[in-house]
Amino acid sequence: MSTYSEQRQQALSEPGAFWLEQAQRLAWMEPPTQAMGAVDGRQRWFPDGVLNTCHLALDVHVDAGRGDDPALIYDSPVTGTKKTYSFRQLRDEVSRFAGALRQIGVEKGDRVIIYMPMIPEAAIAMLAVARLGAIHSVVFGGFAPNELAVRIDDARPRVLLTASCGIEITREIPYKDLVDAAIEASQHPPDRVVVFERPQHPLTLSGDRDLDWSTLMAVGKPVDPVPVKATDPLYILYTSGTTGRPKGVVRDNGGYAVALRYSMAAIYGADPGDVYWAASDVGWVVGHSYIVYAPLITGCTTILYEGKPIRTPDASAFWRVMSEHRVNVFFTAPTAFRAIKKVDPDATKKAGHDISSLKAVFLAGERLDPPTLSWLNGILDVPVIDHWWQTESGWPMVANPFGLGMMTVKSGSAGVPVPGYDVQIVDEESHLLGPREIGDVVVKLPLPPGCLPTLWQDDARFEDAYLAPHPGFYHTADGGYIDEDGYVFIMGRTDDNINVAGHRLSTGEMEEIVGAHPAVAECAVVGIADALKGQLPVGFVVLKDGVAPDPIGIERELVATIRAEIGPIACFRQALVVGRLPKTRSGKILRKTIRRIADQGSAPVPATIDDPIILKEIQAAMRARGVGVFGPRSD
Repeated sequence: MSTYSEQRQQALSEPGAFWLEQAQRLAWMEPPTQAMGAVDGRQRWFPDGVLNTCHLALDVHVDAGRGDDPALIYDSPVTGTKKTYSFRQLRDEVSRFAGALRQIGVEKGDRVIIYMPMIPEAAIAMLAVARLGAIHSVVFGGFAPNELAVRIDDARPRVLLTASCGIEITREIPYKDLVDAAIEASQHPPDRVVVFERPQHPLTLSGDRDLDWSTLMAVGKPVDPVPVKATDPLYILYTSGTTGRPKGVVRDNGGYAVALRYSMAAIYGADPGDVYWAASDVGWVVGHSYIVYAPLITGCTTILYEGKPIRTPDASAFWRVMSEHRVNVFFTAPTAFRAIKKVDPDATKKAGHDISSLKAVFLAGERLDPPTLSWLNGILDVPVIDHWWQTESGWPMVANPFGLGMMTVKSGSAGVPVPGYDVQIVDEESHLLGPREIGDVVVKLPLPPGCLPTLWQDDARFEDAYLAPHPGFYHTADGGYIDEDGYVFIMGRTDDNINVAGHRLSTGEMEEIVGAHPAVAECAVVGIADALKGQLPVGFVVLKDGVAPDPIGIERELVATIRAEIGPIACFRQALVVGRLPKTRSGKILRKTIRRIADQGSAPVPATIDDPIILKEIQAAMRARGVGVFGPRSD
């Protein structure tokens, strides 16, 4: 393989030739002859190519004589279950379930929502939908019924797939009950609900809508992969947005497969036959890209882990999985290692676990803080590599290209632009900035294969959110800078999204929920720094005139409401009742100033503030309640 600088230059100067060459790694049903072309008025990758992503992930390897090689290892410390599927076994399971879905009406282009825990059936469901040329939309199982309902109404699925329960360490989460509540609240319910019954939570199905997974599988007839255009959608993945208006990122089949296969070699240095473990969830983009599709398309063994970095059973969990399954490449969020470090600062639980198979550790989902990087470097003798990407990109935009030859690691930097991404820094008027000048992180168009071509049934919103802010560029909504050596430093979101334990959540959505409380006149929700989870949301609430002051009672109600509307994943635990919110003279709430007070203890007084005294009141309220630097961090 050529060097990083050679590939980066070719991808920038001859993107068509570069990506057509990468496309040759795949077993197309009809190989593309054109790198880019117009489809419905937009430039799309590989418009004349035909393939099937499930075929690439499974059938190709079986046909090549690797049918008995391990494809997927299921490791569930919460149930004490381990199971390995060969490529042939997984293909057969997927093929039969695809046949079962076809029997209940799922065809090419239909949508199927998947709301499942981290069990093999979740991956089987994704691959089966892809095999039919249908479109899946996986919704993270930690989301509350309201969040699922709005996604149902946007995607309008023919079928919804779920399980009887999820398991959170020792607690059962009744998925079927949550699904029933979501369907009750939706305007466009699915025709059918297929339920996988777990032994931990048996249930009895009733009515014509609900079907048993195992019963369907017993009568399912294997089906062949359905050919689809490279530009046809593979899935919709919803990102956090304001209440009632989800943002459905569309992922195509062809460009995505090309990008994933390239990334496994160039970024992760993963070869066919390697064991690749992404400790994430199929509900997130990492789970789509690097638990299910990229490892299997490459011919790696992927690990599907139903557990936590700690408490399943303890801080040895990750080391045990790496050792037992001979993991070669590992990928997780910094939050996971911060949790391990907190309970096992000397990494004593690592002793006795042979992780000599490990080639590299990758981290993403939030900024890799220097203390965590330093700790990992002290306990591991393999490269520890930060990288940065988004749900919208589908694969890394900035990384240290391990597979192209390891470069110098700079603490605090996510690395250098991945070949295909022309990452730049601009000011508010889209003027390019120089080295170390902080501004908006953008990517010059066109985006490489694998990135979102649009939002589900919302081209206008796609234009407004991603293209309009900086014409000619993709707007990442992250801020940062590039140093004199070309290394990219991501400083954080410039919109209302925050990263909570690697999960992107909208403070704007939380504000809508908090603001709807009958006692609340106005509010602000900001993300403050947290040593373990990266950021945590905190509400600042002004009560309506005449409302009896009950700060603790109102806080409890707001916490419960956020938990019911979004889910425990929001980690919304504090809502401070204050007399006023700091604003500009034009009435804009100074959320950035509130955040700086919480993170640093104080903040410069903005020239535009209407009343500087309010900042002292906010600071006093934080101090009284122990928020941010004024109190203990989360555990």
